[in-house]
Amino acid sequence: MGSSAATTATFCATLVDEWLVCGVRHAVVSPGSRSTPIALEIANRREIEMHIFHDERSASFAALGIAKASGVPAILVCSSGTAAVEFHPAVVEAHYSEIPILICTADRPAELQGVGAPQTIDQRNLYGASVRKFFNAEVADESESTTWRQTARELFASSLGKVRGPVHLNLRFREPLIGAATNLPQRHERSATITEKINLPSARSLRKLKKALKSKNGLIIAGPENYRVETILRLAETLGWPVLADPRSGARVPSKVVVSAADAILRDAEFSKKLQPHVVLRFGTLPASKVVNSWLAGSSASQIVVTTTPTLADPDRVCSLHIVGDIDELCAELIALHSNEKDTKDCFSWLELWSSAETSAQRSINAALTDEPGLTEPGVARALYGLLPEASNLVVSSSMPIRDVEWFAAPRTGLRVYANRGVNGIDGVVSTAVGIALATRQPTTLLIGDIALLHDVNGLISLVSREIDLRIVVIDNNGGGIFSFLPQAQALEAAKFEKIFGTPHGANIKMLAQAHQINTQEVANMSDLAQVVSQRGPWLARIVTDRQENVKVHERINQMVASNLR
Repeated sequence: MGSSAATTATFCATLVDEWLVCGVRHAVVSPGSRSTPIALEIANRREIEMHIFHDERSASFAALGIAKASGVPAILVCSSGTAAVEFHPAVVEAHYSEIPILICTADRPAELQGVGAPQTIDQRNLYGASVRKFFNAEVADESESTTWRQTARELFASSLGKVRGPVHLNLRFREPLIGAATNLPQRHERSATITEKINLPSARSLRKLKKALKSKNGLIIAGPENYRVETILRLAETLGWPVLADPRSGARVPSKVVVSAADAILRDAEFSKKLQPHVVLRFGTLPASKVVNSWLAGSSASQIVVTTTPTLADPDRVCSLHIVGDIDELCAELIALHSNEKDTKDCFSWLELWSSAETSAQRSINAALTDEPGLTEPGVARALYGLLPEASNLVVSSSMPIRDVEWFAAPRTGLRVYANRGVNGIDGVVSTAVGIALATRQPTTLLIGDIALLHDVNGLISLVSREIDLRIVVIDNNGGGIFSFLPQAQALEAAKFEKIFGTPHGANIKMLAQAHQINTQEVANMSDLAQVVSQRGPWLARIVTDRQENVKVHERINQMVASNLR
């Protein structure tokens, strides 16, 4: 058997070299002994930025953030045993949100499996159906060196295949773990960055789509997907249809066709009846708004979904046609088709109905927030969205922050919005933001609730030494604020609700941040918020709100919007 420390080092060096050829530029590594061979070979390559994260769960979400922002998978490395299990939540999120990651878990050799060796579990297919490909690499043997590059290339290609996602390479290493790599196998001539081309939609699907778009009263839902925003807006202008723009789509920009206050507008049952569309054309995933989704589900409109992958989000079973293809190419064809043949007179009166509702709603939201005596959660979300510098990132936690941004953020340009909406969890949000900041090296602001921050407080470890501009705004209402909006809040006795759902934690978030040497500030008014947001990170700003009052604030805003619409 041609196995030795040098062979193991050469094998790992070959994997890293091939991934470099593919375009990988980041590796996230959690310290451990068994992962020494792969960690050392990553460290030996200056072309790769190596980020050390003490906590494996934090590391995995940072890798997810890097890939989310860059579109290129990061290498994610850990030692054996439960260290590998800690990756699982981020792997599941990457699976459902279609984010590529190259997971490398170190493992004991075959002779140490099933005999009680420390830090040894069965790591084969550890992440089940959540990975696009799994490969169990036994202890490296030089007789198999001609396959090493192929293994690396296939894993990379699988992560960026028709449906992007994580891949898992389980690396069994035998001691000694430190060796010097010798000559690497020759590189293959063909490019390693082969990705599958998106198939064109069928002629039958295109005919159905083109027929549906002849409707006068149509609606476009712009969700996060791979397209140029200008193309979507041009199609909307050509058709005379409004665009309900998710903040994550990049399409929430100032435009006569863009509607950003759909949640508030559609809460009024009477007015929403006037806005019933005949056709809904959705690009990408669903909005976060339950109000918008329920309204869409209850409409009799023909609903068409266009995505670049076969994955369809359709929990209400309302999609009548799902088209998979290149969105920009498809929109260009539709624009050319409809530019000369559509009578736009009625369509633009339809668009004007939506546009006037948007204008009224935006004025009402501003007026309602101006009437509030102090900082509110909707007010913070709206202000933060507008205050952030051009060419910066906003990372929004699940639970209330993503909803407040979707409901109340007004159109603007120059901001990229991210959120983990694959499974909508609140774990790993801090680390995801760190990963996005590492990948982009641009100002990155995180809007997060107190519970989500506590879920991932280890994401703050070493933050000040990472040389990134990360600005953390924490809404601290001492518990789970979103539950106050649910029926449980009215159905249960107050003490029981508070114990089970309110879940006050009593943690001093300011001291937690200071323990990591992070500058902290208490923000009490809008002037304070504007001042702190203008400063370079890393820093953490804490804003104290009241959960019960927050429900009332939302009600007052929605009532003012509805009143002015009528």
